[in-house]
Amino acid sequence: SSMNAFIHRMEQSKNFKWIIFGLRAFLENFVETGSTRTKSMFDFGPVNTIISNNFVDNYRLRLSGRTTANLNKHLFWKGYYAYGTKSHNHYYGTEITYSLNKKKNAPFEFPQRNIIFETGYDVMSPADKFLMHNKDNVFMSLRTQKVEQMYFYNRQKLSFDYETDWGLSFNASIKAESNTPTGDLTFMKMPGAVTNPDADGNEFVHKIRTTEAKLGVRYCPGQTFINTKQQRWPVNLDAPEFTLSHTMGIKNFLGGEYKLNMTEASIYKRFWLGSWGYVNTHLIGGAQWSKVPFPLLIMPPANLTYFEMENTMSMLKNMEFLSDRYAFASVSWDLNGKLFNRLPLIRKLKWREWVSVKGMWSTLTDKNNPLLEQNQNSNLLFQMPEGASVMDKKKPYWEVVVGVHNIFKFFAVDYVRRMNYNGPGIKKNGIRFMFMASF
Repeated sequence: SSMNAFIHRMEQSKNFKWIIFGLRAFLENFVETGSTRTKSMFDFGPVNTIISNNFVDNYRLRLSGRTTANLNKHLFWKGYYAYGTKSHNHYYGTEITYSLNKKKNAPFEFPQRNIIFETGYDVMSPADKFLMHNKDNVFMSLRTQKVEQMYFYNRQKLSFDYETDWGLSFNASIKAESNTPTGDLTFMKMPGAVTNPDADGNEFVHKIRTTEAKLGVRYCPGQTFINTKQQRWPVNLDAPEFTLSHTMGIKNFLGGEYKLNMTEASIYKRFWLGSWGYVNTHLIGGAQWSKVPFPLLIMPPANLTYFEMENTMSMLKNMEFLSDRYAFASVSWDLNGKLFNRLPLIRKLKWREWVSVKGMWSTLTDKNNPLLEQNQNSNLLFQMPEGASVMDKKKPYWEVVVGVHNIFKFFAVDYVRRMNYNGPGIKKNGIRFMFMASF
């Protein structure tokens, strides 16, 4: 009967109060500005983005925050300011969301029916778009290889997301963006298109600008979510998921310099095997139909961090293969302890075996291949970036993953093996990790 009073006294204790504050900030990843009497209208965070690292900035300091539904249940803002200690560059990002339906805390709650405007200036690598988490997450800045090919972007985007209660969702957006290469990334004209050569006979393109309109549809019947302060997590992964999107580049509109048409589709399905666990399957494919320079081609889903993700490749290098047609497949099997449960001591730990096979096929059609003689005078194409190549259309890339999951209910360790396209500077083996709560 006195437990409530005891907890209250502990919370008022100076030292214990700061311990609770630190634990909440670490677990929730946000620091509330409210109190025990008033709900927080503004949260600082994510906490794990305060300091990170990249090739251009070295150490990067960031201050970010967002409003909550306690301030307004329809209108939300989030943004950040960042500073690079090596580059001395200042970066920012801001996003305003208007939700057509009332929210309890954050605009990403199901169902999303949001109008979003965002603008920002920052630096990133081409592989950052495949990250599951924020690129400024301190754990995401731990890379398995040096990522020296990067670019600055200046982006303005207006989008609309609409989710039905029964699993069908639509999204539409229009985006204007300029990209300036930095680090070891260069946009270099083809030899026959050089008009103002430097001392080495090359001509560099300082910046490219695109205007893109995108339409997408997603269908996942019966999917439900649980909301956290950081994001929402799907509760049931049994329903199949289908996505289809098309992106169109509009030339001479809002400064757009290129015409492009890119279509992508994906399918996800989980299959239950009884006492043998379950199998997750991913199938993704896409095509860039237009003739475009290499920054607008399709890059493989390379994961350059130490954290394993089902729908990315862990042993690829940054921009290792460039293509305008691709297909990706992943099959992951959780054996639910079928083998470990037969071992007396291991059985008590409730570890789970994990096996995965991931592969990718891609090709680059003649019109987009800067290595061909017929394209050496093209005013549209750029020279292939250093380290990039074209995959043999008869030889898909693939890798195998074997791991132990459910360690302490939230941790996983995987061994990854690259099975082909080996050569100088290529790592064939790697150890990757994963945080995932299992009960």
